[in-house]
Amino acid sequence: MRRRTASGARRTPDKRQPGNTVLKLHQDSSGALNTVTGYGADYVEINLERHDGSIIVLPDSPVIAWPVASFDALGPEHFELLLAPAPEVVVFGSGERLRFPHPRLTAALAARRIGVETMDFKAACRTYNILMAEGRRVAAALLIEA
Repeated sequence: MRRRTASGARRTPDKRQPGNTVLKLHQDSSGALNTVTGYGADYVEINLERHDGSIIVLPDSPVIAWPVASFDALGPEHFELLLAPAPEVVVFGSGERLRFPHPRLTAALAARRIGVETMDFKAACRTYNILMAEGRRVAAALLIEA
């Protein structure tokens, strides 16, 4: 129903009347947490910053260069770097294809009851973002092979 103003012009009713509440929900994008914002075959972006080598990502810590260049070069010492931050779960991105690390490589994490979920690199990036957004204590160990 259109109404007329004092000058005689027509006006459209205000749709923001009581009972017609409009809500817009937006994801918090404060940038306070490390988020995977992009990836490709030979890189990953964390908060729009490109990394061309393997990295360890935690939600609220600086990104750590992970000194491993290939899956075959992985040793227990690479996974032991994840002990100090004490995440509840480590998402291991094994590169372009899914490859599982030998249990001896992740034994120190298992001894501390830190779970390790292995998936290909792209799935690991997506999974890290989901777990991080849920407020979980997660770490991503992302293998980028040269």
